Amino acid sequence: MQTQIDKVSEMVHQYIESVGLTKDQVFSEEKKVWRWKKGSANIEVFIQTIHFENGGARDYLRIFSPLMKIPVNDLLTFYRHLLQLNDTNLGVKITIMPGSEWVYATYERDIRGMDYHELATCVADMEYWADALDDELKEAFPNWNN
Repeated sequence: MQTQIDKVSEMVHQYIESVGLTKDQVFSEEKKVWRWKKGSANIEVFIQTIHFENGGARDYLRIFSPLMKIPVNDLLTFYRHLLQLNDTNLGVKITIMPGSEWVYATYERDIRGMDYHELATCVADMEYWADALDDELKEAFPNWNN
C-alpha cells in the first residue's frame, strides 16, 4: 500500500518534471531532498516526520530557500525589516534556524489531504517569493550580501 509520503514524493517529482527538470537532476536519494534553482533562489524541498510523546506522528512538506547571511551590525533595523516582510509575504515565513547564520524563506504544511494542485501551488509560490525576497534583501542591505 502506498503511503501519503510516497504519494507526496511522487507529486514533487511530477512538479519537478512540469518545470523542465528531472528527478536525477534534483533529488538526493541519500538525503531524501530535492534541490534546484529558480532565478537567484536556491529551493530545497523535503518531507519531515515529527514524532510526539504519545506515539503519534505527523508528516510535513517543508520548503526552504536561503536568502542571505545574518549581518553582524545594525541588527535592530535588519530584524525589523524581516518582521515586516513576514507580515506582507503571504504563505511564506522568514526564519532563522538554530545554529545557522542564514535567514531563510520557509514554507511548511502537513501533507495529510494534500493533492497535486495544492503541492504545485505551494512550491511555485515559494519559488516566486524566495526569488523576490533574496533580491529585495540584497537591495535593502547591499553591504551585508554574502
